[in-house]
Amino acid sequence: MSIYLIIFITLVAALIASGSQFLYKKGIKKEIRGLGDILALAENRTVVLGGVGYVSSLVIYLYAISQAPLSVVYPTFASSFVFVTFISAALLKESVGRLRLAGVALIFIGIAVIALSV
Repeated sequence: MSIYLIIFITLVAALIASGSQFLYKKGIKKEIRGLGDILALAENRTVVLGGVGYVSSLVIYLYAISQAPLSVVYPTFASSFVFVTFISAALLKESVGRLRLAGVALIFIGIAVIALSV
């Protein structure tokens, strides 16, 4: 299988994992203070859907590392940091300052360099 297809598959896994983080954040309505609060999350559809997405992204990620070097796949999966930042800003209206954007840009540049070096 083409390394570029594996990189694409890894990006899809990272996007799903990022969407799962969004669902976790949306589903948790109050501060978690103990085991009882954590167990109650099993009844929260949004959190459960996030868990399903996270497990799905793990399955895709495991497939990707079985097909390509870990030194390519794992840094590509770090694109989830980029996706989460943009999802947080767009959907949760979180503030993303210049310094954070610079950090995200550096992550993106690093991922691009790794993808282009294969």
